[in-house]
Amino acid sequence: MTTPGTHGPHDGPAQRWLGEHCADLGRCLAELRSLAPWIDGRAAHLAEVLRGGGRLLAAGNGGSAAEAQHLTAELVGRFRDERVPLSAISLHAETSSLTAIVNDYGVDEMFARQVAAHGRRGDVLVLLSTSGESANVVSAARRAKTLGIAVWALTGPGPSTLGAVSDEVLRCPGDSTAAIQEMHLVAVHALCAAVDEHFDPAHAPARLRTSAPRATAPHRSTAHGHPEGAPVVTVVGDVVLDRDVDGQVTRFSPDGPVPVVDTVDVRQSPGGAGLTAILCAQEVPTRLVAPIGTDGAALDLVRLLDKHVELFALPQEGATRRKTRVRSAGRTLVRVDDGGPARPGPVDASDVRRAFDGSDVVLVSDYGAGVTYDGPVRGAVLDVVGTVPVVWDPHPRGGPPVAGATLATPNLAEALTAASALELEIDSDDVGGLCQALCHTWDVDNVCVTVGERGAFLAGRDGDPLYISARSVTGDACGAGDRFAATAAVALARGASVREAVLRAVGAASGWVEAGGADGFRRRDTTHDRATDAGRGSGPGATSVARLAARLHAEGTLVATGGCFDVLHAGHVATLEAASRLGDQLVVLLNSDESVRRLKGPRRPVVPQGDRARLLGALDCVAHVLVFDDDDPTALLEELRPDVWAKGGDYVEDDLKESDVVRRHGGRVVILPYLEGRSTTAILERSGARAGQDAVVPSRAPVPATVPHPSKETSP
Repeated sequence: MTTPGTHGPHDGPAQRWLGEHCADLGRCLAELRSLAPWIDGRAAHLAEVLRGGGRLLAAGNGGSAAEAQHLTAELVGRFRDERVPLSAISLHAETSSLTAIVNDYGVDEMFARQVAAHGRRGDVLVLLSTSGESANVVSAARRAKTLGIAVWALTGPGPSTLGAVSDEVLRCPGDSTAAIQEMHLVAVHALCAAVDEHFDPAHAPARLRTSAPRATAPHRSTAHGHPEGAPVVTVVGDVVLDRDVDGQVTRFSPDGPVPVVDTVDVRQSPGGAGLTAILCAQEVPTRLVAPIGTDGAALDLVRLLDKHVELFALPQEGATRRKTRVRSAGRTLVRVDDGGPARPGPVDASDVRRAFDGSDVVLVSDYGAGVTYDGPVRGAVLDVVGTVPVVWDPHPRGGPPVAGATLATPNLAEALTAASALELEIDSDDVGGLCQALCHTWDVDNVCVTVGERGAFLAGRDGDPLYISARSVTGDACGAGDRFAATAAVALARGASVREAVLRAVGAASGWVEAGGADGFRRRDTTHDRATDAGRGSGPGATSVARLAARLHAEGTLVATGGCFDVLHAGHVATLEAASRLGDQLVVLLNSDESVRRLKGPRRPVVPQGDRARLLGALDCVAHVLVFDDDDPTALLEELRPDVWAKGGDYVEDDLKESDVVRRHGGRVVILPYLEGRSTTAILERSGARAGQDAVVPSRAPVPATVPHPSKETSP
């Protein structure tokens, strides 16, 4: 037999090929051994993912498909050592799905769509390609990256497109496709052997254990709790402050035949593009580019939005629009709008463009206040067309979608209004034709017209319109358009097709209506806060306090006072009324529940801080209530810098820690007399004595330790 690498005079084709191939393999195996540390590192990471209940996905074409399937088989079964089965799926092996996807979406989507279906954040996708240029595996890698899935590539020795878009690349040596594929198989076996060493019967994945919670794949977090690498949605539009007044109607007014609403609870939260941005932020990192005013309602908006989104505040001219809905028994009795009209102020175009840096989708949520008119904001959106998908949710009073936008999402009324303004000759019953007409006239890629409970019609520049039916649901449709647009934008950011994004959006909008619409969302979500009026919130950050102080100082003399105000009584009211007469605006600095407990003992406060803030804010003499957690309000006073600091007569001026802070900033301290015979301590002592007398009566039921707040579980 001829020595490998040499040829005898009578060697056949197979002998010659084997000689050359074995020589190539010998060189490749020696080089592959130097890559063992890379394989060990990936095996440790993969074992951690699989132990945490994660999954491995694998795919390839031709011989690479066979090797990918070999990898998943060894993990689901076993390679060498006995261990639990591990979750691994070969995407090319699911022939029914594969052929359906190719038929409906094309070859490039054959793996990418399965990645979107089966993959979860923190999973691992292994792609094998000797050339590294196969379009379907490259598409799968890109889709996985948008979903937070780690992408590992096994390629040939040179640079490749697949290698460039992957997180980790093992470039296997080899002068031929056959040699590279065999090196891939050796690497797969080495990976499986290393994974086996990380498992024994005690190392079962979390999903197979009953005594431990599911672990989370390791990742670094970013602002607002989203993992690093998640797609970013930028929302552009007009914001409003939504206020919901819940009450009870038990009588009619003697002044006229109108119901009297006894207020039970008041909530406020961002509306308009603010609501859209918060809905996006529940799933992906979100920025909001919007004009923001300088009045009290704007300060509340900033405070509420900062909890969820990265805010790029543009200048605004005019007051903040507020929409107040008064409800009783779950029904809206009246909506009262105030503030506005407002319009965007002048802004440098380069500043707006910087707000779009790093965006994966731009969503324009137009509420007709001017942000989409010709100008720097519209120009910045136009600049990103063709670079990232642009979703445009139009408004009859706003500008038309920019040319080249990916998807416009008017409702039927908005679409008919636009068609009339554009003098389009359409049949109002032909919604699909309406979509196509607007698509060509606006020069956008796709138009989706929502038709309420019936669903939506989608049409592109070419082809027949698509009708997507919706589930039959009943409920409050307020905000359904925002839910629709937000869902579509997030889906596109994660790599979905327009058709898939619209399908998800229709389903999400139906669920939104069924769950009670915007009001139901605000009741479930912590975005809102409770306050008796706009600007009467609690617990703002230093930036909000500084803005509030600047505005109040501009309006006149700012007076501040502070205290626990537990069990509000006539003495408190007299002090507050006197303090308000010392200037133009009175701000009350209120000790939080924790602060009161530290100062007065574990049985105090009797009334929780939310109720105390609401009672104080309901007084005409009080403009704002700010809650603080420290033992004294000096930190707040450093920001607020009142002109006058007023305290009740049971305090001595020289003993007040806050006096020095107030004087240092040019303010003065005023001690106010208190109403004789009124004190919280006396009231509680009398209440305690009475409770003790009542306790000896056998027929009395036990007094509960706590009484639910009427705005929570017991609210109507």
